[in-house]
Amino acid sequence: MDSPSCIVQNIVEPAEGLFGSLDRSLPGALHALIGEANHRLASDLYGSPDVLLDVAGLAAQVGVANWHSPQQWNLAKLPFSGTWLPLYADHVARTIAAIRGKSRRCLVLDLDNTLWGGVIGDDGLEGIKLAQGDATGEAYLNVQRYALSLRDRGIILAVSSKNNDETAREPFRKHPEMILKEDHIAVFQANWTDKATNIKAIADELALGLESFVFLDDNPVERGIVRQLLPQVAVPELPSDPALYVRTLAAAGYFESVAFSKEDLQRAEFYQDNARRVAQLKQFSDIESYLDSLKMKITFQPFNETGRTRITQLINKSNQFNLTTRRYTEAEVAAAESDESCFTLQVRLADIFGDNGMIGVLICRAEGPDWNIDTWLMSCRVLGRRVENMVLNEALRAAEKYGARRLVGRYIPTERNQLVEKHYEKLGFSQVGTEDNGTTIWEMDAAYSEVPLAPMEVVRLGFPARSAD
Repeated sequence: MDSPSCIVQNIVEPAEGLFGSLDRSLPGALHALIGEANHRLASDLYGSPDVLLDVAGLAAQVGVANWHSPQQWNLAKLPFSGTWLPLYADHVARTIAAIRGKSRRCLVLDLDNTLWGGVIGDDGLEGIKLAQGDATGEAYLNVQRYALSLRDRGIILAVSSKNNDETAREPFRKHPEMILKEDHIAVFQANWTDKATNIKAIADELALGLESFVFLDDNPVERGIVRQLLPQVAVPELPSDPALYVRTLAAAGYFESVAFSKEDLQRAEFYQDNARRVAQLKQFSDIESYLDSLKMKITFQPFNETGRTRITQLINKSNQFNLTTRRYTEAEVAAAESDESCFTLQVRLADIFGDNGMIGVLICRAEGPDWNIDTWLMSCRVLGRRVENMVLNEALRAAEKYGARRLVGRYIPTERNQLVEKHYEKLGFSQVGTEDNGTTIWEMDAAYSEVPLAPMEVVRLGFPARSAD
């Protein structure tokens, strides 16, 4: 599996035209040809393992005449002015980061003078600026509109505000111009605790690492505190004019994406459903009764084309519950689908609160009589529900059917996966080795049958006749 993605950039049109406005529509004119080529390139790359770098869009943002430098072209054939080299490098780096699953996933919003003008506790509902026809009010509406658009594409929204809870929620509930509503917010923190502590609490509740967060706040003091205490959190430096908030946030590229799946559309709902599960847990005195009350259904499928994009996203974004943290491109995931030596699982989980979507990935590779666990990862939002037990049971079931003697797993330690350091030990594996880099090696007999299961309905889809079914 060694087929890396290619980053392919499109073509920037020249600043000089020949026919004026007709350049874009006249067949054979250079501007028309470049436009058609860029459109075809984008269409061909969409859904493929390769990634588009929209240099034409970048040049348009700064101005094509500024992007091109006739002097530097004549001197050294530089494709664009050296002035923009840092900007170009930043976009290349953010694209690579997105391929590696390092895009941010959650936007934490301040309220006063960030989502509306004024201070709700002092100015009251009718005193805050949030209305069509008012330049300042419309600036804040644009912030809300952009935040909602981010949520619609899968970015989780949270609130961290120094305020009384009831006061902070009042505009969401009563202001007729509010675009964002309470049910758009996965975690709502309104209290008098410092913002850094609140963001850490939000991260814990969402089971996300702090490196997944962006914090938007108009107050430079609050921004400085969060930067100092939580350096993993991205904090854009906002200008004084709220009309520029959206542009500043968008230009930072925190939410750069190289793929888009059905699960992305549902991600915010997944996390809000999980908050309701946490509330449900508090109603039970024992975990067994709680798990039974969820009426869970787990679905196992081998890798396939339909799930490939989401599988690749999970492989490249999962850091905490990830035993090896190996990263694979979509092309490499596709190769595993047809590799006879691979046993693959994509795992989905649903319950009474909704469909969690795809929450787990397993890749086992046959080597002689053993199955080596190449990749085992799960979404942290399903921790505590014994999903890992069900996955292990499914792997053992298949391994025994195929004649494998043992499952062999490795825990490769990273800065962020200490969560699963004891994973194999807890599941009943025996440790058989330790490597110099701290990697531990574990084994389990394929006939092992003492895995404590969870109360779940099991569904198996898409397995070939020779597979476990």
